[in-house]
Amino acid sequence: MPALSANSPLGIEAHRILKDVFGYSSFRPGQEDVIASILDGISVLTVMPTGSGKSLCFQIPALVRGDGLTLVVSPLVALMEDQVAALKLDGVQAATINSSRTRDTNVATWRTVQSGETRLLYISPERLMTERMLTALGCLNLVQIAIDEAHCISRWGPSFRPEYEALSRLAELFPGVPLSAFTATADEATRQDISAKLFNGQGRIFVSGFDRPNISLAVEIRREWKRQLVDFVGARPGDSGIVYCLSRKKTEAAAELLVKNGFRALPYHAGLDSAVRAENQDIFMTEPGVIMVATIAFGMGIDKPDVRYVFHANLPGNMEAYYQELGRAGRDGAPADAFMLYGMDDIRQRRIFIEDGDDDDDNKRREHKRLDALIAYCEAPQCRRRALLAYFDEASEACGNCDICLDPPVLEDGAVHAKNVLGAIEQTGHRFGAVHVVDVLLGKDTEKIRSLGHQRLPAYGIGSDENKDTWRSIIRQLVAAGYLRLDVAGHGGLNLTESGRSLLDSAGAFRFRRDPAHRKSSGSRGPKKSATATPDLPEADQTLFAALKKLRLEFAQERGVPAYVIFRDRSLVDMAANKPANEAEFAEVFGVGEAKLRDFALPFLALIDEFSEASENPSP
Repeated sequence: MPALSANSPLGIEAHRILKDVFGYSSFRPGQEDVIASILDGISVLTVMPTGSGKSLCFQIPALVRGDGLTLVVSPLVALMEDQVAALKLDGVQAATINSSRTRDTNVATWRTVQSGETRLLYISPERLMTERMLTALGCLNLVQIAIDEAHCISRWGPSFRPEYEALSRLAELFPGVPLSAFTATADEATRQDISAKLFNGQGRIFVSGFDRPNISLAVEIRREWKRQLVDFVGARPGDSGIVYCLSRKKTEAAAELLVKNGFRALPYHAGLDSAVRAENQDIFMTEPGVIMVATIAFGMGIDKPDVRYVFHANLPGNMEAYYQELGRAGRDGAPADAFMLYGMDDIRQRRIFIEDGDDDDDNKRREHKRLDALIAYCEAPQCRRRALLAYFDEASEACGNCDICLDPPVLEDGAVHAKNVLGAIEQTGHRFGAVHVVDVLLGKDTEKIRSLGHQRLPAYGIGSDENKDTWRSIIRQLVAAGYLRLDVAGHGGLNLTESGRSLLDSAGAFRFRRDPAHRKSSGSRGPKKSATATPDLPEADQTLFAALKKLRLEFAQERGVPAYVIFRDRSLVDMAANKPANEAEFAEVFGVGEAKLRDFALPFLALIDEFSEASENPSP
């Protein structure tokens, strides 16, 4: 395994660039091995948690190999624009050619690329894989091709994009040029698929773990989703967040609900005009305290570090999609929340989506299994994070930062309850969903029961000692545990699996947990910090931190870039805590390289000095 030795010429240069250009004193875990492999000409696939510094893994080799061009393939125009803006503020010669720019601008950019001035060129897969662009690039000195959001190339990934498949030709078109692929979201099947397509399985795969310990995980049964959403958001006033909904209609309804309740919320879905989507995304990225209510059309590549929560109003498509979506919270490492509502209707809808898709039967079975894993996560009786990480083959201890760890459920012996449910399903002919099965168990007098004669079944009324919510919860847990499955073709009817039949016919064990009685959403419990505060600073420095954020926003608005592109919050925390008094001290601030020292030291030092004088000489 290569190592980036601080004593080798390439290692010395990499460490110098890390400090002088990007303002960091040391590499994060996992970065050095990836960088060393790329510098050795080895193709790599790197899976790192969001916020772990994936971009530096290809940006630093691009600058170490200063005599050639690194091509960066990125799926979204907005993401390319932000990354290029950030690199330019760090003094790096980076550029992008994309559809949001005029032809004249793109032509002028290409001339700088041809001249050798540009170190990193960001481009979409669609534009890259045209014969004209491939021919033109063949005349240049390419030293690396980096593919961001690499899970898009795999049909097993959470965001497959057909245009990414053409990238499988790159190894053949540019032999000898190392390919580096990066993603935060890829299970074993996805990783092997990416590796096979990009470099025929011959490169190295680095997996740096999947845990995001700063994100608190919670799941709640959907009862009154509007009330649950307003309670959750209301407990986090002033915070930026993302609310995911399954449909465009629900997205619009949720955004309107939040606006009506006094929150600044914007919708985002594929049915909106592209100009409206772009404007809403720009507002979300550049202004504080905005809530984006969206379908899954929003989010890939969004690098907003201070998203304090991701709220799922519906069940995501599978565990990978869920992990990718919740990963948009807390990229700055500060505490954040991932909160999900779900119910049986979600499971049925997701099964229908899979069955109605174009995949063959084998792929559909694979997708059902992936959905099974997410359902099991939702009904997990023990630490949620352990269930999430286990899906990615990562072992962990109980996290202490999920709803189950913080409020452990009491498990009850449910063997009799399970047999009653399974028996009712068997006796009614495996044709009905949870609503009718529960009515039979409760002994309800409904027209449907009378017309079918189900009041004469042995199961009729056998469960009258429990309430409707308990039986619905038990059915969900039986589905999650694999004793029942939803017959999508049969309009959501419940069927016994082999395990379920075995449990019905034998003396097997089944333990279940009762859902809490109707209560205030667990997502709204407990005191929350002000959105302008940071836990890393004493109260005395919070005013300075807020003023630094305001100054940062002014610079960001002048340049038309997100605030984090100027400085991340961690840099401002460093300034507020250590109060640099001169340029030499400012150069030691986290994230301050030579270019930012030149461009921003004086105004930020002046503001810090103003606050220091005020604290030393308070007004009488």
